[in-house]
Amino acid sequence: MVNEFKQLIMKGNIVDLAVAVIIGGAFGKIVTSLVNDILMPVIGFLLGRINFANLKIVITEATDSVPEAAIRYGAFIQSIVDFLIISLAIFFMLKVLMKLRRKKEEEPLAPESPPEPSKEEILLTEIRDILKSR
Repeated sequence: MVNEFKQLIMKGNIVDLAVAVIIGGAFGKIVTSLVNDILMPVIGFLLGRINFANLKIVITEATDSVPEAAIRYGAFIQSIVDFLIISLAIFFMLKVLMKLRRKKEEEPLAPESPPEPSKEEILLTEIRDILKSR
């Protein structure tokens, strides 16, 4: 059972998937920072100095013993922007990869040297040449 587990883990697809998940997580953090720290403040400024993180509908006010209950639709809007930016980035990366793959497939193959003639062909060629010379 341990050997089967080792074989599964060491397959190329599993390792590639693990690397992709790790890189995807890091990429997600970068995009979240881009949205929260750069894009949303600019969009908020252009829309009249709105801070999207503070946009909410308060259901019940906070008291000493109970925290505030609110619908934070500003955070939801930021998540949508995060998703759209990540989707666009992945779309463009895939587009570039597909273009590179197509170029690689379209590259002409190096001309192959003709296969070496078999012993029978060599013998028949020699016989033909002898008959021609007579």
